[in-house]
Amino acid sequence: MKRLLTPDLARGGMLALIALANSAVYLYGRPYGVRQHVVETDLADRLVSAGVVTFIDARAYPMFAFLFAYGVARMAPERARSRNLWLIVFGFVHALLLFPGDVLGLYGLLGFAVIATSRLKDRTLLVLAAVWLVLTAVVQGQAYATPPNGQRSFFQSFETADPLAAIAMHPVEWLLVPFGLFGVGAAALAGVWAARRDLLAEPERHRRLLRHVATWGLGLAVLGGLPSGLAVAGLWHTSALWQLGALHAVTGVAGGLGYAALIGLVVMRVRRPNAVVRAIAACGERSLSCYLFQSVVFVLLLKPYTLGLGGTLGSAEVAVLALATWLASVLLADLLRRKDVRGPAETLLSKARKLRSSPA
Repeated sequence: MKRLLTPDLARGGMLALIALANSAVYLYGRPYGVRQHVVETDLADRLVSAGVVTFIDARAYPMFAFLFAYGVARMAPERARSRNLWLIVFGFVHALLLFPGDVLGLYGLLGFAVIATSRLKDRTLLVLAAVWLVLTAVVQGQAYATPPNGQRSFFQSFETADPLAAIAMHPVEWLLVPFGLFGVGAAALAGVWAARRDLLAEPERHRRLLRHVATWGLGLAVLGGLPSGLAVAGLWHTSALWQLGALHAVTGVAGGLGYAALIGLVVMRVRRPNAVVRAIAACGERSLSCYLFQSVVFVLLLKPYTLGLGGTLGSAEVAVLALATWLASVLLADLLRRKDVRGPAETLLSKARKLRSSPA
């Protein structure tokens, strides 16, 4: 099957946002405030943290879930099942050794859910998505309802100096990830609905819909994310943390869909992909490898038991590091594209699937 430019370009570009969101989790050694972000005093750090929360936090991962479900819905069920199973295995290893906030396992579970819902009617899919949004508001509102006391309430391994003790915490922390990213379920259901219409394969046919989703989705994401962003930056104080968490999560799903629609509109204007577009799309085609590459860099530089820069860098500095890491992954992915080589993680995943399906 011919690869589509829109999903690859979207995944490649959104990996920059994933890097920004994940790198902030590695900061430690200071009091923790709203949404478990470190309390910053420098103005630049406060503004960057506000921007990351407003435009990226709980927005990038729903977009990835939408794209993931879109791809799974277009696969043969047997191929999708094998891929989902191995994603869970990859996710566990990734979470155990590197990043307990891993989403590969969650997406593997989502993939099985996509297969289970593939025969549902469109109306049923949309009703389920709406119900899931309500559940998201409740779960995420409760998750961030406790007033901050300066202590980290989850992902304590990120401030643990003993590597063995930190790794021992990782499996339990990984199991809690679905509750922190509850909204991706609604985004995945929307991805199944979109796959039935070839929304990203033929964006020209759906120009009006994509425009509406991009405008309203991103608009709602900014309006719903700005209160949390201001609160995280200490520029606004409120006791309505339950409502803040619920609003942030629900509008984050809208933002994820809006980002995907925006990329679709951009691709319609790309007649002949230039070097930049091809490089970012190459990153998206090798998104599994590039995602894991980010974790390797962040662990080596930021964890307390490695170089420990997470204890000294501010939000602005770690954002620069995140973007530099993403750019390095884009350049490496483009080099592999020029050599017509798949990403190492994609190659390993493919071999694992073939090994399992081969006769004994």
